[in-house]
Amino acid sequence: MKRIGAAGAALALCLASVAGAEPVDGKTARKLVFGTKKVEVRIVPYDFLSEQDRKALVFAGKRQAYYAAIAVAPSEGLVSNATLAATNFHDVASARRAALAQCDSVRKGGKPCVIAAEVVPKGWTDRPLTLSAAATAGLRKEYGRGGGEKALAISPMTGKWAVQKGAGAAASALSACGAHPGATDCRVVVADR
Repeated sequence: MKRIGAAGAALALCLASVAGAEPVDGKTARKLVFGTKKVEVRIVPYDFLSEQDRKALVFAGKRQAYYAAIAVAPSEGLVSNATLAATNFHDVASARRAALAQCDSVRKGGKPCVIAAEVVPKGWTDRPLTLSAAATAGLRKEYGRGGGEKALAISPMTGKWAVQKGAGAAASALSACGAHPGATDCRVVVADR
């Protein structure tokens, strides 16, 4: 058995805490999230997409906030009202679901929509805590450093989020997050006391 040492054990405990949906403290959260400025666009190479379509998807994707997905109706092609992007979600899987649902709701028939592109932070790797670009900025600015009770709650389903400070911050953050339409799945992911 390989020894991981005190620092490795602390990191493993932190990662287990995040994976188990327990909130992490602000310092740990800031280490886990990505920068907000640069994104990578990952194209899914479908046969119905031309090289020009792929370039257009990269161009459009680079202007979106991560995590995002662009859905296309294969029977209608890229230039269609059904081509829709779901942006600024807390993970790419949620962005995919939202983009597909939106696209399928407006397509005119034919085959179901597919994800043609995904937008992730530059250098993306799987991490136990991911936040949208907006929530990441909120973590760094609104949540901030320093003492006192504070919490950040997110809605994975909608990409909404809220930061609250002071006594009862966790309950207040959940309430503020849940006040957004459709945000019925809010949970606290960062908390300090």
